[in-house]
Amino acid sequence: MIRVATITKAALAGSLMLVLTGCEIGPKKIEQTGFRGTGGDQITAVNRLVDQPVPAPPYETPDDSGPRAGETYQNVKVLNNVSAEQFNHLMAAITTWIAPPEQGCNYCHNPENMASDEVYTKVVARRMLQMTININQNWKPHVKETGVTCYTCHKGNAVPKNVWAMADAPAGTPIRTMSNKHGQNTPAATVAFTSLPYDPFTTYLGAKNNIRVQSASALRGPTPGPSIAKTEKTYALMMHMSSALNVNCTYCHNTDSFSSWDNSRPQRVGAWYGIRMVGDINNKYIASLASVFPANRKGPYGDVLKANCTTCHQGLNKPLGGVSMVKDYPALMGTTAAAPATAVPLPAATPTVSAPVTAAADGNVAAPASGQ
Repeated sequence: MIRVATITKAALAGSLMLVLTGCEIGPKKIEQTGFRGTGGDQITAVNRLVDQPVPAPPYETPDDSGPRAGETYQNVKVLNNVSAEQFNHLMAAITTWIAPPEQGCNYCHNPENMASDEVYTKVVARRMLQMTININQNWKPHVKETGVTCYTCHKGNAVPKNVWAMADAPAGTPIRTMSNKHGQNTPAATVAFTSLPYDPFTTYLGAKNNIRVQSASALRGPTPGPSIAKTEKTYALMMHMSSALNVNCTYCHNTDSFSSWDNSRPQRVGAWYGIRMVGDINNKYIASLASVFPANRKGPYGDVLKANCTTCHQGLNKPLGGVSMVKDYPALMGTTAAAPATAVPLPAATPTVSAPVTAAADGNVAAPASGQ
């Protein structure tokens, strides 16, 4: 009997360890953000709070007086209205933020002809400057006055560490058999190691599709609504956002009613804009470089590497801990007119569930006619 009991205990302990491997083990920090009993506690994984040091400017920021960069240098198409001194200051910073140390300026430029566009990374950098200015000018509902710089995403790397492309099926996954996983049931870091679809980004951060998995009823209504597949993909994106910011669902939502905007925290509005901002920059700026990037800078389906929430946040609810770098680089705040204006949408205070809907191109339900 003792031997049987010992074996049983060992088996139970082994099973428990197997189950716990699906949980994130480690110390947690708990902060109450709402009234007691409302489920508003924030749980932060302490071991994922990675230090994000902020580099000092290369030297003191010069004023904007003197000759313009477009007058001093040839082929300056984005920062041409910035003073040559501020232009040089920003170029020095970008070199330390992105370029490999052994290459320096030559990472983007031909040293024999600095005005030439023959190095593809210079063409990319020009487009990324337009993107950064666009974010700081037109997406303040998400980035506020903190703004962004190239360092926000790159952090000293030529290619940001956290990017995505259309996901290929995992190695060994059948493609044309009944056991095809259809892009899910393979725990992946992109969706917090859940078995949800591991590529919600193509639908919601690559295409202009709105999430429409919300209802005031437990049952499906007469109007065609979200399917289980769309629901799972929605949850996959939410798990990604939760992991990217190192927060739980109640950072944005009230568990009394996840769909209710009136009961939600202000952070939900910021996230609403964030989803649309990332979709905007992926479509308008990054995907437009498909013909410029070489094959090694693209995903398995030939699309360019794009941004998601982790690209900037990297485990913090505010990138770089909320430190604003852009004040030292006023050229990135939009002192030029090169960035195309973006009409920033407004979320409806209370989306109308019963409003008529239309199907988007990929089958996702588009926005209600009277709502967001």
